Amino acid sequence: MRRLLILRHAKTEPGELGKDDRNRALVERGKREAGQIGAYMTTHGLAPDRVVLSPARRVQETWQHLVEELKSAPGTSTDDRIYEASPDDIFGIVAGTAAPVRSLLVVGHNPSLQEVALMLVAAGDIEARERLREKLPPAGLVVIDFAFDDWSKLHAQSGRLERFITPKAIETATS
Repeated sequence: MRRLLILRHAKTEPGELGKDDRNRALVERGKREAGQIGAYMTTHGLAPDRVVLSPARRVQETWQHLVEELKSAPGTSTDDRIYEASPDDIFGIVAGTAAPVRSLLVVGHNPSLQEVALMLVAAGDIEARERLREKLPPAGLVVIDFAFDDWSKLHAQSGRLERFITPKAIETATS
């Protein structure tokens, strides 16, 4: 079995015309929500073997706040292709993952992350799939399980949505 975790970066400052989009930083809410997702991942045994990040500042900061909550830091790399990736780019990164990696986390941007998640999911909780179809919010975490044992076997509609978690859902569950 292989597991793919897809995480959209946490809440950022708004983009401004003429400013470098890659350097947008997280706002305080984003920092808090990234930590919440990290704590959730630890509590629910979702720590990945490997992490691939976009080079954008908001993604790097999301990871910094999330990893503080994990019991141990997995191997991490930054891949420039994720910044303005198409769903096919993300698909290629995942399919090219080394065979020993059983659980991969990709942290990046919408719309490509939401689109690739929808492309890969064929089964799983119908309500969660509909919520994912509507929106992948900042710091939204998608967990997809695959029955195969090698990432090179990845294909459209080959996964089962194991869960779709958002900071709002975590807050609702704990209040």
